[in-house]
Amino acid sequence: MMEKQKGYVHVYTGDGKGKTTAALGVAIRAAGHGMKTYIAQFMKGMPYGELTTLARIPQITIQQYGGDCCIRKEEVTQSHIDQAKEGLRQAQAAMLSGDYDIVVLDEINVAVWFGLLSVSEVMPLFALRPAHLELILTGRRAPREFLDQADLITEAKSIRHYYDKGIQARKGIEY
Repeated sequence: MMEKQKGYVHVYTGDGKGKTTAALGVAIRAAGHGMKTYIAQFMKGMPYGELTTLARIPQITIQQYGGDCCIRKEEVTQSHIDQAKEGLRQAQAAMLSGDYDIVVLDEINVAVWFGLLSVSEVMPLFALRPAHLELILTGRRAPREFLDQADLITEAKSIRHYYDKGIQARKGIEY
């Protein structure tokens, strides 16, 4: 077992591609050192490719809290809100369990932007975070309050994207 080291708070945000990919990369790298990661995917219920791969890595637990995905604020239902709240409860429980070295809140920033969760519901995780735990938040439009708590902020900037030419999400690349 690896000695516990000081943990930090990461925020991966911005309009460019690669925020979830960066967080998953940290989890995979950490697994190579015997560290355990819990990943809560908010607003995601599709069979993303990472689910199959990460299920084969015993140090990584990944759960989705998004069943039927919504991609516009006006599509939000009570079911989406309930799923996000359950995801936040489960992520907090994982964080406090002592079983994990890293907790990833994938797309939490968008969940807050869409109103599925409030900033005030998420903020307690920063204060409750054990000193050794790495907390990673991803998604566009990170709230200022999250950025103020972060030790590391990476902004993914889109220079060019084939979505702008009407190309849809592709299996194995975007999901």
